[in-house]
Amino acid sequence: MNSDLKHAVVRIDGVDLETAYRAPENPGGPTLVFLHEGLGSLSIWRDFPARLAATTGCGVLVYSRFGYGRSTICETGFEPDYMHRQALETLPALLDQFEVSNPVLYGHSDGASISLIHAGGAGRPVRGLIVEAPHVFVEPESLTGLELALDAFENGTLRESLARHHNDADLTFRAWHDVWGSEGFRDWNIEGYLGAITAPVLMIQGADDAYGSLDQLDAIERGLSGPHERAVIAGCGHGPHRELPDQVLGISGGFVRAILSDN
Repeated sequence: MNSDLKHAVVRIDGVDLETAYRAPENPGGPTLVFLHEGLGSLSIWRDFPARLAATTGCGVLVYSRFGYGRSTICETGFEPDYMHRQALETLPALLDQFEVSNPVLYGHSDGASISLIHAGGAGRPVRGLIVEAPHVFVEPESLTGLELALDAFENGTLRESLARHHNDADLTFRAWHDVWGSEGFRDWNIEGYLGAITAPVLMIQGADDAYGSLDQLDAIERGLSGPHERAVIAGCGHGPHRELPDQVLGISGGFVRAILSDN
């Protein structure tokens, strides 16, 4: 994460959240808000948020959710409604803390789902959404990817990699893996939020995503009320902004500049 972003710990509902923030170039201008994946954190975004902000003139807010990164550790695991609580309770409070109104949300995987729930259910203005590798329902590919991640964590290098970014890599991994793998999560579905989203939406997915099929994008397109576009990136897996950052910067930067020029 670039050093010109101001790092701070903020307290939301009794939980400490690590954040990094830079104001927009123009006072009152738009702010990009980044929501990480199910095993992500502020630091795992690396310099991507700052680079996208630089190409668009937007402010930038990045944070680690409860149980992730250097935020408060979650010792009890997640409940099946954890993304709803993040979208409808924590995110609004965080936006108010930083006086961010009408944000452009950039969510990856779980963060994309949280962005969609927020835009469709929080009753707050959103300038636009970029949803990368989004999930709106559970499908077989999601569960297969879950078990591949478990093997990589127990027998590969994933535990060591996560330990560089999280206070407790084991608790972080188990909270995410166990809730997605639970019986209570099988019927998780957020398609009902899509019809209330009128802000422009850009969907990005790798053609070789191990955690979800293009059925996710098809469902989002069917449900949205506002303008939307999709970018399916060949030769790319679950993390397009990491795997092909320059290409994703070009796509997402063009989308942000377009929606800002329309307002």
